[in-house]
Amino acid sequence: MASPTVRLISECYITPPDEGLSDDANQPIHLTPFELPYLNFNYSQKGLLFAKPKNQDFSITTYLDELCRSLSATLTHFYPLAARLATKKQENPPSYVIYVDPQNSPGVKFVYAKAELNVSNILTSAYVPSVVHSFFDLRNAINHDGHTLPLLSIQVTELNDGIFMGCSINHLIADGTSFWHFMAAWSETFRSKKQKRFFKRQALEGYDPIINLPFTHQDEFVKRFQHPEYKERFFHFSSAIVSRLKAKANVECSNTHKKVSSLQAVAALLWRCITRVRRQPSGSETICNLVTNNRLRLNPPLPDDYFGSPIQYITGRATVEDLMAHGLGWAALRLREAVANHDNAAVKKLVDSWLKDPMPYKFSGLSHPNTVNFVSSPRFDMYGCEFGLGKALAARSGGGNKDDGKMTMYPGRDGGGSMDVEVCLLPKYMMDLEDDPELIDALGNQH
Repeated sequence: MASPTVRLISECYITPPDEGLSDDANQPIHLTPFELPYLNFNYSQKGLLFAKPKNQDFSITTYLDELCRSLSATLTHFYPLAARLATKKQENPPSYVIYVDPQNSPGVKFVYAKAELNVSNILTSAYVPSVVHSFFDLRNAINHDGHTLPLLSIQVTELNDGIFMGCSINHLIADGTSFWHFMAAWSETFRSKKQKRFFKRQALEGYDPIINLPFTHQDEFVKRFQHPEYKERFFHFSSAIVSRLKAKANVECSNTHKKVSSLQAVAALLWRCITRVRRQPSGSETICNLVTNNRLRLNPPLPDDYFGSPIQYITGRATVEDLMAHGLGWAALRLREAVANHDNAAVKKLVDSWLKDPMPYKFSGLSHPNTVNFVSSPRFDMYGCEFGLGKALAARSGGGNKDDGKMTMYPGRDGGGSMDVEVCLLPKYMMDLEDDPELIDALGNQH
């Protein structure tokens, strides 16, 4: 069966109203050493699938108008999302500075599209259908493209019996914490016309707010990545399964006083299972990266609602032989120790190291035959974001930054500590993972 086509119906740009903007709304927003390394990465793409109301009074035109109105009102307090990036260059003394320029604010792009398919086509498919990637705008854009492309684009795709809201946001301006903070603010505005959340940002203590990059032209550092063919599948971990894995991991490392978290237990399980199906040499190193929010790791800490992308990767390492020879608890403890060691000193050591040679990362640098990368978080309140259609049926992601070994974590829709993990693997590994005895045993009848 051919993949359904997503048809573009209309597009426009949404700006905040002129009244109500703060006095800081025209001030440049300088990017930090947490954010600038990711100039070559794709936009972050997350979306929510809703059921379309069954009553005949529902009007998609009225609904879209209300989304646009509430989005404009929300941008009053999140005005940088309507802006674009800018680069200030000079020759004497040499300077190359990339920043967010609120004085150039064409707006947030808002797209309306249609697709002749049903909600069940998304929810019951064994693998994530390729059409899901078409529910997102700005496919293949990298963060540096924010000079000419919107920093945020929202695509509302109308299905036969559902509505998908796909958001593509420049990762330089928002990590997952900030993105879902914005979505919660938009949801509040849509439902109650009131808003309690605001854009908050401050300079990092101990660092020059203006970072000069050692370039004269973007061609010296902009690198695009060709993504391989891969399969994506969701694995659901019920609250009971998560509790059982956490208990098992902690029993297996009970000779220590360190407690393994639920996330670390689930990540350790997948790290082991994926390493097993890859069949790499036993003496080779295998790596498990966990993306981390550094707000509270810094001293002094940043506020929880600091708007930006203060993220880094925490790395657990082991040889393939050791990871396979020991149990779940041993693997989880490797991750737990890596997390515990990522304190203020470790955070600043990575920052200082990058500042000595401020070269944006190549996305291919995360690609390695023995690596798994965990991004997003089951702690994000994705299902708390409602837009007049009730609780979302599912959360999904676009094709941005996808590669063999990427694990995207979501809260389970049923709550209670449940999790969904979107596993992205080369097809040959996905087939073997589905038959992996340890994973089958962990998931039980849900597999």
